Amino acid sequence: MKAIELRQYTDEELERLLEEKKKQLMDLRFQLSMGQLNNYSQIKQTKKDIARIKTILRERELGIRR
Repeated sequence: MKAIELRQYTDEELERLLEEKKKQLMDLRFQLSMGQLNNYSQIKQTKKDIARIKTILRERELGIRR
């Protein structure tokens, strides 16, 4: 997801999406350890999505506008 798309969500939606992404990352790591993961780039993309969501939430907390 792009940051522009994420900025359209409310704080509650972002929190919910963050929890979903964390669960997805855990599942991907589990698949990796079991040797069932075919697309390794999903882990990297999920980590980036989590970082974007956390950044947007922090910006809103500090009152920074972009």
